[in-house]
Amino acid sequence: MNNNKETVLVTGANGYVASWLVKKLIEKGHTVHASVRNINDSSKTDHLKSVPKANTNKLKIFEADLLINDSFNKAMQGCSVVFHTASPFKLDIKNAQKELIDPALKGTENVIRTANKVSSVKRIVLTSSVAAMYSDASECQQYENNEINESVWNKTASLSYQPYSYSKRLSEERAWELQSLQKNWDLVVVNPSLVLGPFLNCKDATSESFKILKEISSGKLKRWIPKFGIGLVDVRDVAEAHYLAGFYKKAKGRYIASAHNTNLLEISKELHSIFGNKYKIPTKAAPKLLIWLLGPLLKKGLDRKYISNNLNHIFKASNKKIKKELGIKFRPMRDTLRDTFQSLIDDKII
Repeated sequence: MNNNKETVLVTGANGYVASWLVKKLIEKGHTVHASVRNINDSSKTDHLKSVPKANTNKLKIFEADLLINDSFNKAMQGCSVVFHTASPFKLDIKNAQKELIDPALKGTENVIRTANKVSSVKRIVLTSSVAAMYSDASECQQYENNEINESVWNKTASLSYQPYSYSKRLSEERAWELQSLQKNWDLVVVNPSLVLGPFLNCKDATSESFKILKEISSGKLKRWIPKFGIGLVDVRDVAEAHYLAGFYKKAKGRYIASAHNTNLLEISKELHSIFGNKYKIPTKAAPKLLIWLLGPLLKKGLDRKYISNNLNHIFKASNKKIKKELGIKFRPMRDTLRDTFQSLIDDKII
Protein backbone atom coordinates (compact mmCIF):
# COMPACT_ATOMS: atom_id res chain seq x y z
CA MET A 1 0.00 0.00 0.00
CA ASN A 2 1.22 3.48 -0.89
CA ASN A 3 0.38 4.76 2.56
CA ASN A 4 1.05 8.46 2.02
CA LYS A 5 -1.43 9.09 -0.79
CA GLU A 6 -4.41 6.82 -0.23
CA THR A 7 -7.90 8.13 0.42
CA VAL A 8 -9.47 6.60 3.52
CA LEU A 9 -12.77 6.64 5.39
CA VAL A 10 -13.09 7.17 9.15
CA THR A 11 -16.57 6.46 10.48
CA GLY A 12 -17.75 8.35 13.56
CA ALA A 13 -14.92 10.76 12.83
CA ASN A 14 -15.90 13.23 15.56
CA GLY A 15 -15.30 10.62 18.27
CA TYR A 16 -12.53 10.61 20.84
CA VAL A 17 -10.22 8.07 19.18
CA ALA A 18 -11.38 8.89 15.65
CA SER A 19 -10.51 12.58 15.98
CA TRP A 20 -6.90 11.76 16.79
CA LEU A 21 -6.84 9.24 13.94
CA VAL A 22 -8.14 11.84 11.48
CA LYS A 23 -5.43 14.23 12.64
CA LYS A 24 -2.71 11.61 12.15
CA LEU A 25 -3.98 10.58 8.73
CA ILE A 26 -4.04 14.16 7.46
CA GLU A 27 -0.57 14.79 8.88
CA LYS A 28 0.64 11.73 6.95
CA GLY A 29 -0.73 13.14 3.72
CA HIS A 30 -3.92 11.15 3.30
CA THR A 31 -7.23 12.47 2.06
CA VAL A 32 -9.75 11.63 4.75
CA HIS A 33 -13.44 11.04 4.20
CA ALA A 34 -14.88 11.68 7.65
CA SER A 35 -18.41 10.51 8.42
CA VAL A 36 -20.54 12.08 11.16
CA ARG A 37 -24.19 11.57 12.02
CA ASN A 38 -25.17 15.22 11.67
CA ILE A 39 -23.11 17.28 9.27
CA ASN A 40 -24.88 20.48 10.37
CA ASP A 41 -23.81 20.12 14.01
CA SER A 42 -20.69 22.28 14.24
CA SER A 43 -19.77 20.76 17.61
CA LYS A 44 -19.12 17.52 15.75
CA THR A 45 -17.06 18.97 12.94
CA ASP A 46 -15.27 22.18 13.97
CA HIS A 47 -12.41 20.40 15.74
CA LEU A 48 -11.83 18.28 12.64
CA LYS A 49 -11.79 21.29 10.36
CA SER A 50 -9.23 22.96 12.63
CA VAL A 51 -6.68 20.16 12.13
CA PRO A 52 -3.64 21.57 10.28
CA LYS A 53 -3.91 21.01 6.50
CA ALA A 54 -7.56 19.97 6.82
CA ASN A 55 -8.55 22.98 4.72
CA THR A 56 -6.37 21.91 1.79
CA ASN A 57 -8.89 19.37 0.47
CA LYS A 58 -7.43 16.72 2.75
CA LEU A 59 -10.64 16.50 4.75
CA LYS A 60 -14.07 15.80 3.30
CA ILE A 61 -16.98 15.44 5.69
CA PHE A 62 -19.97 13.23 4.94
CA GLU A 63 -23.20 12.53 6.78
CA ALA A 64 -23.91 8.90 7.62
CA ASP A 65 -25.95 6.99 10.18
CA LEU A 66 -25.05 3.55 11.53
CA LEU A 67 -28.68 2.40 11.47
CA ILE A 68 -29.52 3.51 7.92
CA ASN A 69 -28.83 1.05 5.12
CA ASP A 70 -26.37 2.25 2.45
CA SER A 71 -25.73 5.39 4.50
CA PHE A 72 -21.96 5.12 3.91
CA ASN A 73 -22.07 4.76 0.11
CA LYS A 74 -20.97 8.28 -0.79
CA ALA A 75 -18.38 8.51 1.97
CA MET A 76 -16.70 5.25 0.99
CA GLN A 77 -16.26 5.92 -2.72
CA GLY A 78 -12.59 5.91 -3.73
CA CYS A 79 -11.35 4.78 -0.31
CA SER A 80 -8.80 1.98 0.01
CA VAL A 81 -8.94 1.67 3.80
CA VAL A 82 -12.03 1.97 6.00
CA PHE A 83 -11.47 2.72 9.69
CA HIS A 84 -14.74 1.79 11.36
CA THR A 85 -14.52 3.47 14.75
CA ALA A 86 -18.18 4.45 15.18
CA SER A 87 -19.83 2.58 18.04
CA PRO A 88 -21.44 3.81 21.27
CA PHE A 89 -19.56 3.61 24.57
CA LYS A 90 -22.14 4.00 27.33
CA LEU A 91 -22.47 2.43 30.75
CA ASP A 92 -25.47 4.32 32.10
CA ILE A 93 -28.20 3.11 29.77
CA LYS A 94 -31.94 2.40 29.83
CA ASN A 95 -32.31 0.14 26.81
CA ALA A 96 -29.22 -1.94 26.02
CA GLN A 97 -30.60 -3.32 22.78
CA LYS A 98 -31.47 0.09 21.37
CA GLU A 99 -28.55 2.11 22.77
CA LEU A 100 -25.71 -0.39 22.42
CA ILE A 101 -26.42 -3.59 20.52
CA ASP A 102 -28.26 -2.19 17.50
CA PRO A 103 -25.79 0.63 16.68
CA ALA A 104 -22.75 -1.62 17.21
CA LEU A 105 -24.02 -4.66 15.35
CA LYS A 106 -26.14 -3.08 12.60
CA GLY A 107 -23.59 -0.33 12.10
CA THR A 108 -20.82 -2.85 11.51
CA GLU A 109 -23.03 -4.78 9.10
CA ASN A 110 -23.93 -1.63 7.16
CA VAL A 111 -20.32 -0.50 6.81
CA ILE A 112 -19.12 -3.93 5.70
CA ARG A 113 -21.96 -4.49 3.24
CA THR A 114 -21.14 -1.15 1.66
CA ALA A 115 -17.47 -2.15 1.45
CA ASN A 116 -18.51 -5.25 -0.45
CA LYS A 117 -19.92 -2.96 -3.15
CA VAL A 118 -16.96 -0.56 -3.34
CA SER A 119 -14.12 -2.16 -5.28
CA SER A 120 -11.48 0.31 -4.05
CA VAL A 121 -11.68 -0.99 -0.45
CA LYS A 122 -8.80 -3.34 0.34
CA ARG A 123 -8.76 -3.27 4.15
CA ILE A 124 -11.16 -2.58 7.00
CA VAL A 125 -9.78 -1.67 10.42
CA LEU A 126 -12.39 -2.21 13.12
CA THR A 127 -12.26 -0.53 16.51
CA SER A 128 -13.31 -3.23 18.94
CA SER A 129 -12.30 -3.44 22.61
CA VAL A 130 -10.77 -5.75 25.17
CA ALA A 131 -14.40 -5.87 26.34
CA ALA A 132 -14.96 -8.27 23.43
CA MET A 133 -12.53 -10.57 25.24
CA TYR A 134 -13.70 -10.37 28.86
CA SER A 135 -16.35 -8.96 31.19
CA ASP A 136 -14.62 -9.02 34.57
CA ALA A 137 -11.03 -8.83 35.80
CA SER A 138 -11.47 -12.13 37.66
CA GLU A 139 -11.66 -13.93 34.30
CA CYS A 140 -7.99 -13.24 33.59
CA GLN A 141 -7.08 -16.05 35.98
CA GLN A 142 -8.59 -18.59 33.58
CA TYR A 143 -5.95 -18.04 30.91
CA GLU A 144 -2.26 -18.69 30.42
CA ASN A 145 -0.09 -16.33 32.47
CA ASN A 146 -3.33 -15.06 34.05
CA GLU A 147 -3.85 -12.70 31.12
CA ILE A 148 -6.16 -12.26 28.19
CA ASN A 149 -4.70 -12.40 24.69
CA GLU A 150 -5.92 -12.15 21.10
CA SER A 151 -7.30 -15.71 21.12
CA VAL A 152 -9.76 -15.00 23.93
CA TRP A 153 -13.45 -14.21 23.45
CA ASN A 154 -15.94 -12.89 25.97
CA LYS A 155 -18.18 -15.72 27.17
CA THR A 156 -19.91 -14.06 30.11
CA ALA A 157 -21.46 -10.78 28.90
CA SER A 158 -25.14 -10.64 28.00
CA LEU A 159 -27.93 -8.18 27.33
CA SER A 160 -28.53 -7.94 31.09
CA TYR A 161 -24.93 -8.14 32.37
CA GLN A 162 -22.15 -5.97 30.94
CA PRO A 163 -24.17 -5.12 27.79
CA TYR A 164 -21.40 -2.87 26.45
CA SER A 165 -19.02 -5.83 26.45
CA TYR A 166 -21.74 -7.91 24.83
CA SER A 167 -22.16 -5.33 22.05
CA LYS A 168 -18.43 -5.34 21.32
CA ARG A 169 -18.27 -9.11 21.15
CA LEU A 170 -21.30 -9.39 18.87
CA SER A 171 -20.13 -6.69 16.47
CA GLU A 172 -16.60 -8.03 16.21
CA GLU A 173 -17.76 -11.61 15.72
CA ARG A 174 -20.08 -10.42 12.97
CA ALA A 175 -17.24 -8.53 11.29
CA TRP A 176 -15.08 -11.65 11.16
CA GLU A 177 -18.01 -13.68 9.85
CA LEU A 178 -18.68 -11.23 7.01
CA GLN A 179 -14.98 -10.97 6.21
CA SER A 180 -14.80 -14.73 5.68
CA LEU A 181 -17.50 -14.56 2.99
CA GLN A 182 -15.46 -12.46 0.54
CA LYS A 183 -11.93 -12.00 -0.79
CA ASN A 184 -11.75 -8.36 -1.86
CA TRP A 185 -10.63 -6.88 1.48
CA ASP A 186 -8.99 -8.05 4.66
CA LEU A 187 -9.92 -7.23 8.25
CA VAL A 188 -7.67 -6.01 11.08
CA VAL A 189 -9.11 -5.35 14.54
CA VAL A 190 -7.77 -3.08 17.29
CA ASN A 191 -8.88 -3.95 20.83
CA PRO A 192 -8.11 -1.08 23.23
CA SER A 193 -8.59 -1.11 26.98
CA LEU A 194 -9.73 2.05 28.84
CA VAL A 195 -8.68 4.97 26.65
CA LEU A 196 -7.45 8.18 28.26
CA GLY A 197 -5.39 11.13 27.08
CA PRO A 198 -6.11 14.71 25.96
CA PHE A 199 -9.10 15.36 23.74
CA LEU A 200 -9.31 17.35 20.53
CA ASN A 201 -12.98 18.11 21.09
CA CYS A 202 -14.10 19.29 24.53
CA LYS A 203 -17.46 17.58 23.91
CA ASP A 204 -15.60 14.29 24.35
CA ALA A 205 -15.30 15.14 28.03
CA THR A 206 -18.78 13.67 28.50
CA SER A 207 -17.52 10.20 27.58
CA GLU A 208 -17.25 7.35 30.06
CA SER A 209 -13.46 7.59 30.07
CA PHE A 210 -13.54 11.12 31.48
CA LYS A 211 -16.37 10.44 33.92
CA ILE A 212 -13.98 8.23 35.86
CA LEU A 213 -11.43 11.03 36.31
CA LYS A 214 -14.13 13.57 37.14
CA GLU A 215 -15.47 11.29 39.88
CA ILE A 216 -11.97 10.76 41.25
CA SER A 217 -11.37 14.52 41.45
CA SER A 218 -14.84 15.56 42.65
CA GLY A 219 -14.26 14.84 46.32
CA LYS A 220 -17.32 12.55 46.44
CA LEU A 221 -15.11 9.53 47.06
CA LYS A 222 -13.45 11.25 50.03
CA ARG A 223 -10.23 9.41 50.81
CA TRP A 224 -11.19 5.99 49.39
CA ILE A 225 -11.44 4.52 45.94
CA PRO A 226 -12.36 0.96 44.91
CA LYS A 227 -9.46 -1.12 43.67
CA PHE A 228 -10.99 -2.30 40.40
CA GLY A 229 -8.52 -3.91 38.01
CA ILE A 230 -8.48 -2.37 34.51
CA GLY A 231 -6.24 -1.80 31.51
CA LEU A 232 -5.22 1.68 30.33
CA VAL A 233 -3.93 3.12 27.06
CA ASP A 234 -3.30 6.59 25.66
CA VAL A 235 -5.67 7.83 22.94
CA ARG A 236 -2.68 8.99 20.87
CA ASP A 237 -1.25 5.49 20.98
CA VAL A 238 -4.61 4.00 19.98
CA ALA A 239 -4.69 6.32 16.96
CA GLU A 240 -1.16 5.18 16.08
CA ALA A 241 -2.25 1.55 16.44
CA HIS A 242 -5.10 2.13 14.00
CA TYR A 243 -2.79 3.83 11.52
CA LEU A 244 -0.31 0.96 11.63
CA ALA A 245 -3.12 -1.59 11.38
CA GLY A 246 -4.37 0.21 8.30
CA PHE A 247 -1.15 0.47 6.36
CA TYR A 248 1.29 -2.18 7.56
CA LYS A 249 0.89 -4.81 4.86
CA LYS A 250 1.51 -7.77 7.17
CA ALA A 251 -0.93 -6.62 9.88
CA LYS A 252 -3.30 -9.49 10.55
CA GLY A 253 -6.01 -10.48 13.00
CA ARG A 254 -6.65 -8.82 16.34
CA TYR A 255 -4.35 -6.49 18.30
CA ILE A 256 -4.75 -5.73 21.98
CA ALA A 257 -3.92 -2.04 22.50
CA SER A 258 -3.46 -1.88 26.26
CA ALA A 259 -0.35 -0.21 27.60
CA HIS A 260 -0.74 -0.74 31.34
CA ASN A 261 -2.27 -3.38 33.59
CA THR A 262 -3.45 -1.25 36.49
CA ASN A 263 -6.39 -0.45 38.79
CA LEU A 264 -8.38 2.59 39.89
CA LEU A 265 -6.39 2.93 43.13
CA GLU A 266 -3.07 3.06 41.27
CA ILE A 267 -4.49 5.60 38.81
CA SER A 268 -5.80 7.75 41.65
CA LYS A 269 -2.49 7.67 43.50
CA GLU A 270 -0.63 8.71 40.37
CA LEU A 271 -3.01 11.63 39.84
CA HIS A 272 -2.65 12.62 43.49
CA SER A 273 1.13 12.76 43.12
CA ILE A 274 0.68 15.34 40.34
CA PHE A 275 -2.47 17.28 41.24
CA GLY A 276 -3.10 16.36 44.87
CA ASN A 277 -2.21 19.82 46.15
CA LYS A 278 -5.26 21.31 44.41
CA TYR A 279 -7.79 18.47 44.18
CA LYS A 280 -9.18 16.01 46.70
CA ILE A 281 -7.96 12.87 45.02
CA PRO A 282 -8.25 9.66 47.11
CA THR A 283 -5.20 7.55 47.88
CA LYS A 284 -6.59 4.67 49.95
CA ALA A 285 -8.35 1.49 48.85
CA ALA A 286 -12.02 1.47 49.75
CA PRO A 287 -12.95 -1.33 52.17
CA LYS A 288 -14.64 -4.18 50.34
CA LEU A 289 -17.59 -4.18 52.74
CA LEU A 290 -18.21 -0.49 52.10
CA ILE A 291 -18.28 -0.95 48.32
CA TRP A 292 -20.38 -4.09 48.70
CA LEU A 293 -23.00 -2.26 50.74
CA LEU A 294 -23.02 1.16 49.10
CA GLY A 295 -21.82 0.53 45.54
CA PRO A 296 -25.23 -0.42 44.09
CA LEU A 297 -26.74 2.69 45.68
CA LEU A 298 -24.05 5.10 44.50
CA LYS A 299 -23.68 4.13 40.86
CA LYS A 300 -25.97 2.48 38.35
CA GLY A 301 -24.48 -0.73 36.99
CA LEU A 302 -22.23 -1.19 40.00
CA ASP A 303 -24.10 -4.25 41.18
CA ARG A 304 -22.77 -6.84 43.60
CA LYS A 305 -21.93 -9.33 40.88
CA TYR A 306 -19.69 -6.77 39.20
CA ILE A 307 -18.14 -5.81 42.54
CA SER A 308 -17.36 -9.44 43.39
CA ASN A 309 -15.79 -10.08 40.00
CA ASN A 310 -13.68 -6.92 39.79
CA LEU A 311 -12.88 -5.49 43.22
CA ASN A 312 -9.33 -6.42 44.26
CA HIS A 313 -8.93 -8.62 41.18
CA ILE A 314 -5.89 -8.13 38.95
CA PHE A 315 -6.51 -7.25 35.32
CA LYS A 316 -3.83 -8.42 32.92
CA ALA A 317 -3.74 -8.25 29.13
CA SER A 318 -0.90 -9.23 26.83
CA ASN A 319 0.31 -6.54 24.44
CA LYS A 320 3.15 -8.63 23.05
CA LYS A 321 1.59 -9.05 19.62
CA ILE A 322 1.03 -5.37 18.88
CA LYS A 323 4.53 -4.50 20.06
CA LYS A 324 6.18 -7.25 18.03
CA GLU A 325 4.17 -7.04 14.81
CA LEU A 326 3.33 -3.32 14.62
CA GLY A 327 6.30 -2.02 16.59
CA ILE A 328 4.19 0.29 18.72
CA LYS A 329 5.72 1.96 21.78
CA PHE A 330 3.26 2.99 24.47
CA ARG A 331 3.48 6.19 26.51
CA PRO A 332 4.12 6.03 30.27
CA MET A 333 0.93 5.97 32.33
CA ARG A 334 1.97 9.08 34.24
CA ASP A 335 2.16 11.09 31.00
CA THR A 336 -1.28 9.91 29.91
CA LEU A 337 -2.91 10.73 33.24
CA ARG A 338 -1.21 14.11 33.52
CA ASP A 339 -2.19 15.15 30.00
CA THR A 340 -5.78 13.94 30.42
CA PHE A 341 -6.34 15.69 33.72
CA GLN A 342 -4.70 18.89 32.52
CA SER A 343 -6.90 18.82 29.43
CA LEU A 344 -9.97 18.65 31.67
CA ILE A 345 -8.66 21.53 33.78
CA ASP A 346 -7.87 23.70 30.77
CA ASP A 347 -11.38 23.33 29.42
CA LYS A 348 -12.91 23.88 32.87
CA ILE A 349 -14.48 20.43 32.93
CA ILE A 350 -13.13 19.95 36.45
